Amino acid sequence: MIERSENLQFFVDAAFAAFDQFAKALEARRSIPQIFALLEHPGPGRQGPGSRLPVCKNLNEVLSVDTSEPLIQRLVEGFKGIEPNLEWRQRTKCDGTESTNFADGHANAMIIGPGGLEERSDLWIGVTLMAPHVRYPDHDHAPEEVYLVLSNGEFQRGEGDWFSPGIGGSFYNEPGIKHAMRSVETPFLAFWALLAGEPH
Repeated sequence: MIERSENLQFFVDAAFAAFDQFAKALEARRSIPQIFALLEHPGPGRQGPGSRLPVCKNLNEVLSVDTSEPLIQRLVEGFKGIEPNLEWRQRTKCDGTESTNFADGHANAMIIGPGGLEERSDLWIGVTLMAPHVRYPDHDHAPEEVYLVLSNGEFQRGEGDWFSPGIGGSFYNEPGIKHAMRSVETPFLAFWALLAGEPH
């Protein structure tokens, strides 16, 4: 039987509590329990140290989030426990909508999913970090997605206006919708959970 590491299990429990508390959209309220129900059965784990990119120098600042919300504090604590093992990577697919400082100003890490700390294809849980004043390129994907935001920052869905969910803000992206995000005066951190719909 596969067993999940204590640190990763702590993060999974903290993430479920936070997503469940802050996800408000009806579609997100359906998606989040499905994602975390799948996580009751661990997948194969990856051991060993992770790797950071230069933009990760912003982690200390963004993880010093000023909030009295205990579920956010617990999520941050859980993330700090697994972050040293994450493989931070740059997005290479761009379409010209990104800012000129995007390449060195961002990093993504898969926590659970392809290349993550737990290898799966049925769901993805990951995190995006950006330095101040960075715009992520427009992108879309087939899986539906729920965001949980741990910093100030702005998002766009479809052709809609930019909006700021705020710390602890959450929103849902339906399958295939074009979306983007950008940081403001401070570093940006957001978690995302996708129900990929394939067996792991």
